[in-house]
Amino acid sequence: MRTSKAGLAVAVSILVAATAPAAATTPDPLAPYLTQKVEWGACLFKAAKAQCARITVPRDWSAPSPGTDLKVAISRAAATGERRGAILINPGGPGGQGTSLAGALAGLEPKVNEHFDFVGMDPRGTGQEGGDDEGFVCRVPTGRLPAESGLDARDRSAASILAHQRTPRAVAEACQSDALAPYVTTWQTTHDMDLIRALLGDEKLNYLGYSYGTWLGAKYTSLFPEHAGRVVLDSSVNFEGRLQAAFEAFPKIDQRQFDRVYAPWLARRFPDQLGKTVPEVKKTFERVRGYFRGRGVSPDVFDGVFVGNGSTRQWLVGALVLTKGVAALDGTAPPPPAALAADLDRVSRAEFGVPVARLTAADVAPPEPDYADVGGTRLAVACGDQPTRASTWYKLLSDLQGPAYPLFGWAYGLSEPCGFWSDLPRHQLPTLPVEAAKNVLVVQGEFDPQTGYEQAEAAARAAGVPMVSVADSPFHGQYAVSGNSCVDGLVSGYFLGAPRPAATICPGVPLPGEKAVFPVVGPAGDATGQPAPEPAPRDALTPTRERLQDRISAVNRGS
Repeated sequence: MRTSKAGLAVAVSILVAATAPAAATTPDPLAPYLTQKVEWGACLFKAAKAQCARITVPRDWSAPSPGTDLKVAISRAAATGERRGAILINPGGPGGQGTSLAGALAGLEPKVNEHFDFVGMDPRGTGQEGGDDEGFVCRVPTGRLPAESGLDARDRSAASILAHQRTPRAVAEACQSDALAPYVTTWQTTHDMDLIRALLGDEKLNYLGYSYGTWLGAKYTSLFPEHAGRVVLDSSVNFEGRLQAAFEAFPKIDQRQFDRVYAPWLARRFPDQLGKTVPEVKKTFERVRGYFRGRGVSPDVFDGVFVGNGSTRQWLVGALVLTKGVAALDGTAPPPPAALAADLDRVSRAEFGVPVARLTAADVAPPEPDYADVGGTRLAVACGDQPTRASTWYKLLSDLQGPAYPLFGWAYGLSEPCGFWSDLPRHQLPTLPVEAAKNVLVVQGEFDPQTGYEQAEAAARAAGVPMVSVADSPFHGQYAVSGNSCVDGLVSGYFLGAPRPAATICPGVPLPGEKAVFPVVGPAGDATGQPAPEPAPRDALTPTRERLQDRISAVNRGS
């Protein structure tokens, strides 16, 4: 059994208290944290089912020191019936706030919520959702950023490469120079999680993590195996390997999703605007890319609309960008497909502020990102958990990935700040011990564009845990948020006490605007023996499900 250093300190303090004379007792430095009272109250965001609180955690669990504490926001949608424990949730990122997830998931999975508290957390460094605390923000001097606009990573000139690398260098140096950076890591956050477990009064902590949240959950389970309950890792990175490898795989998995799933869907749904075949859709994509470039939109930024394309909203935004670009080029505006008209209008109003009938190419032109203030948690964790590669290595990766995966392959290797991160990790992160792996289940979509199928498969194989695969699914986040009854039944059943599912391939669900699944050859194989689920009707829970999946996808995009 492995025990972390902080966990060992707790055990030692208890032993000393039990065996040494009172006069010789050394004060336990963790006692103020373990004995604090959680004051539940109203959340700072709209939360019908949840209460919120803030707890105090040491800045450094390996050397707790008064006066350097941090605050972590948590939420709780309390069990509605006989309570069996708690399920802690993390949406990923790194850097995603999770307090609003508790109430949302409680509404989507009431049978699980009957027996379990859903507990959300805004991890250290992320501030407080709904409040003024913005957390760990890297203030990047604007003079360090490139003055050039219109960057295109396909341009392999020395000047272009230098301009591209200025931003990740400036961002990395700004984040790394912040005094908080060394303490915003997975190792530290797992100790915050175990404190939450202790303050809830539970011996075991159950867990549901999406994307980077799979890494976080696996490392909690590895560091605290005696306290890990049932652990579900959804849309998984290779938690037994390198975290940064998940980001390095973005070009390959984005291109695969675009070529095999997204472009064919565009051809089926928008044949009159974008083309009836994948080659025609790709030709249209290049025409629209050139159109927006001529109007001052960076080609890198245009490509980024289709990177990490892991939710229905992102799919529809991409379709609007392409169709409105074509309309401006050709002077025509065919009506949207009837099956998607309502969804496109809803997204148009929410994203661009106008109904789809009045939407123009000028409205959908994506803006240049602002790198002056950058959330530091993503970088501190991704670059600080493990040793990083050098910027020269990432430049070579760009040279290799660009020709094979042009959507993001040229740009990724030139835009990764971890290539300029020099500090070594302070704590080693272990792999899953055998006794803890028995409680872990992995769930993975076949064409997920943010955590590749092969990453999840490698982790499951190395740890010896089963994986629920979702055939033909191109979205990020499966359980509770994809409307897939096969996945929901297996995972909810596991949380509620059923045996851990064996390796299973669930059928996917129809894509937006469609009533049937169009099977695609991919790494998961066929859902043999599993009946295809009926398309779920749009009901009162659909908007919550879509918002939650989009939230999970948005905090994990790598563009």
